Amino acid sequence: MAFINDSLRKELQPFLAELEGEVKLVYFTQKTECRFCSETRELLTEVSGLSDKIKLEILDFQADADRAAQLGVDKIPATVVMAGEDRGIRFYGIPSGYEFSSLLDAIRMVSRADAGLSQQTRDFLDHLKNDIHLQVYVTPTCPYCPAAVTLAHRMALYSPRVTADMVEATEFPHLSQKYRVMGVPRTIINETEFLEGAAPESMLVEKIRSLV
Repeated sequence: MAFINDSLRKELQPFLAELEGEVKLVYFTQKTECRFCSETRELLTEVSGLSDKIKLEILDFQADADRAAQLGVDKIPATVVMAGEDRGIRFYGIPSGYEFSSLLDAIRMVSRADAGLSQQTRDFLDHLKNDIHLQVYVTPTCPYCPAAVTLAHRMALYSPRVTADMVEATEFPHLSQKYRVMGVPRTIINETEFLEGAAPESMLVEKIRSLV
């Protein structure tokens, strides 16, 4: 069953017209595929078929362990959205439902090399002295989650000190339990701090500031 039908393909034309530079989707699966691994691979294959500016590289999590370690990928299904270099943007789990828009936003911003952050946020990120890891827990049925995911990804695109993950909560229940994810979106900052809901840019900055 196709994820992208003719109607959706037509709706995506404005998005495709905005792409500028080439984007690579690096996808990690394994020989015995995990839950939703095959569906994620099929979705990414269809997305890469939309434009010659979107390239898909499929790797084996076990056989290509060195590459996974290089990119900091520690679970599957995993998708890294990058250009010529890693920009710290990750999707763990299938980016379906509302999260499909997060994937499109990530591709667009990487292609255009435009994080779209305020000057105040850029100034703050420019002076970071510590690495920041953002994990945004989501579900495909949450309409508020994409805003939180895209904000985290924008920070990762702008700053080499920030890595931002979308984590599909139901696909990784052990992590959801570890971080006490009772509702989504929930953003975990460096394992110790958290932010509930689709918070505005300034609120996430202040939460990071309080940590560093």
